[in-house]
Amino acid sequence: MANKSLAKPPADTTILVTGGAGFIGSHTCVELLLKGYTVVVVDNLSNSSPVALDRVRRIVESDPAWPTGTHVPLTFIEADILDRAAMEDIFAAFPIDAIIHFAGLKAVGESVEKPLEYYWNNIAGSLVLLDVARTHGCKNLVFSSSATVYGEPDFVPITEQCPKHNPTNPYGQTKAMQEQIFTDFFVGDGEWNIVLLRYFNPIGAHPSGLIGEDPKDIPNNLVPYVAQVAVGKRPHLNVFGDDYPTPDGTGVRDYIHVVDLARGHVAALEWMAGRTGSAYAATIGTMQGNEELDALQTMGLSRVDFLVLPRLLALILAMPILTMLADIMGMLGGAFIGVFLMEDRKSTRLNSS
Repeated sequence: MANKSLAKPPADTTILVTGGAGFIGSHTCVELLLKGYTVVVVDNLSNSSPVALDRVRRIVESDPAWPTGTHVPLTFIEADILDRAAMEDIFAAFPIDAIIHFAGLKAVGESVEKPLEYYWNNIAGSLVLLDVARTHGCKNLVFSSSATVYGEPDFVPITEQCPKHNPTNPYGQTKAMQEQIFTDFFVGDGEWNIVLLRYFNPIGAHPSGLIGEDPKDIPNNLVPYVAQVAVGKRPHLNVFGDDYPTPDGTGVRDYIHVVDLARGHVAALEWMAGRTGSAYAATIGTMQGNEELDALQTMGLSRVDFLVLPRLLALILAMPILTMLADIMGMLGGAFIGVFLMEDRKSTRLNSS
């Protein structure tokens, strides 16, 4: 079936956002709606809440540019992308023109413990989703990938010209495999439009304060830990290592604000408009790293709010055999902050998400 054209006004375009109730997905829904798109969200709520989408509606309705009393064209369907029947129902019920694909498991440590679940959910789920999509004439895809596909980068700042290397964990492998699968789709069927977006460490929240990153389980990212320490849910944040050859002794990361990242996904969608048979990979980042203690202090944590521990301890706790101990450390306020990809001989490398 021929691909659907995106050369039409946003008001006439329907976007399926998988994982749209999550951190980046919910912010992307805001940006899509404010651009005038109709949005359909599919999410299994494994690590998100429908409350986020209620708040997305509130943000859009309160925007000065949004006409008072106008319906917000946002539909939520609780379903898993592995459920072929559910995907068939969605594409039959809505005129989906393009997909922005966030859905997937994403915890690096957990992927080491549960590789089968990660390969099954992330790879098989994407195959089901796109197989159904193409039968309904939807071959426009923006894939939310990760800079982890670069593995140990040859140079920094990392650009699209940086060669990809073997990712260091199953989560990263699933991202790299999905990129290859989607590229093969394009090679085999030149009607596909595909954009692969690789990014580093999303942080922040919508300026309204209504949506942000609030995972159900122990956080995998820095900012949720910071927030939980700030409100007293955790006593402190553990920083593993302050003896790197950097200005404050901690690892360097490239942080990107989630709203900027969301707008990048919308820009990728707009880039597809009027195109047929295009594939592009882009790295999204500030191209400027920040030391971790500097980032924490910028976020308002005083010195007493975090505890510096030997960097070796993080590597020990990363071993699967000590998973239980790592979980206990997490409950006590521990966080692994950017020491895994940093080596003395390559101290300026930016740790990827």
